[in-house]
Amino acid sequence: MHNVILETRGLTKEFNGFTAVDSVDLKVQEGHIHALIGPNGAGKSTVFNLLTRFLPASRGEVFYQGQSISRLCPHRIAHLGLVRSFQISAVFGHMSVLENVRVALQRRLGTSFHFWKSLRTLESLDERAMQLLEAVDLQDFARRKTAELPYGRKRALELATTLALEPKVMLLDEPTQGMGHEDVDRVVELIRKAALGRTVLMVEHNLHVVSSLCDRITVLARGSVLAEGDYASVAQDPRVREAYLGKEASHG
Repeated sequence: MHNVILETRGLTKEFNGFTAVDSVDLKVQEGHIHALIGPNGAGKSTVFNLLTRFLPASRGEVFYQGQSISRLCPHRIAHLGLVRSFQISAVFGHMSVLENVRVALQRRLGTSFHFWKSLRTLESLDERAMQLLEAVDLQDFARRKTAELPYGRKRALELATTLALEPKVMLLDEPTQGMGHEDVDRVVELIRKAALGRTVLMVEHNLHVVSSLCDRITVLARGSVLAEGDYASVAQDPRVREAYLGKEASHG
């Protein structure tokens, strides 16, 4: 039996009377790849913002490794090992691919603002940076300017910078959004590899990705949990089919 590493109880977020997230109870098992899916406007990204305290919850609690993190700041949460990869590619275009990973490694070491550090100190990070680039199949792009990378490769670099922070739990916000088939397949394999020895919670629209990667799926609709289970059981749930496809399709 897997331990629960991340849990929410009654998690709720209201904006001026509108309830975006409504009493969400979520349990993410350690070592699982867990997907959060649902139609547009279901509250998925808001849940991510609440988990990492980019937004404060109106009500409810978030527990990580059995401890409440509901009042910690985002930086502290990331330092504990709950690390989020953003929906919009968050890499520095003017830097080389290697430099981007090196910056992430500096953040982990707490030296990110030590611009006076000697070049030798920074170069000592290169070996680890290259290992991370090899993990996401970017070793041949190390010296390339990041702005020149194709979109799918930028997302792979983002995964490398996330791994540099040594996450126990990775929160991936739509990691395959805007990609063609070839890039999607590559990123799916990278996530599978990155998930070894880690836990992943991902928001993902591509149901083919979800079905091939995920151990467990939580479906949100209108801010509430509609269904939960493995892909086969969730896909057969008439409420889920209705939420995605409309009433006619769910009865078809």
